[in-house]
Amino acid sequence: MVEFTTIILQFNEQGEKTGWTYIEIPVDIARQMKPGNKKSFRVRGMLDAFPVQGMALMPMGEGNFIMALKAEVRKGIHKNAGAMLQVRLEEDKDFKVEMPADLQECFDFEPEAFEFYNSLAKSHREYFIKWIDSAKTNETRAKRIVNTVNAMLRKWSYSQMIRAMRGE
Repeated sequence: MVEFTTIILQFNEQGEKTGWTYIEIPVDIARQMKPGNKKSFRVRGMLDAFPVQGMALMPMGEGNFIMALKAEVRKGIHKNAGAMLQVRLEEDKDFKVEMPADLQECFDFEPEAFEFYNSLAKSHREYFIKWIDSAKTNETRAKRIVNTVNAMLRKWSYSQMIRAMRGE
């Protein structure tokens, strides 16, 4: 497990990351957790006294990574951008994103969609599942499942689906 102290940062103008609150994980620390890795990976540990698991470390170039701090995490640590944070992390090798039963039920009726879904990289399949699971109402969840199945039938990636939904 690696331990370090860092400052909580926030992006100003950074494309899709604009406004994100995050911490930076320097290359030497990232290498201690997962040597030679340059791709996104999951970690678990403590942010101050707040336990976290399944958090994504995302590459930002030059070997550094960032970890986004969602509102629920910021509430748990009682801190925002500019605050110092004690961090203890290790790779979360046990993290798995499970297929929601309601999505699987829809795929059972659309085997072609399920076949394309399974052809995607694991991390890309997880984008869809996390998006579905983050819905706050049953109505939104149902719409997201329909959009996911339709995207699979069109052989779209997650970003293609999102752009199409925004009308871009």
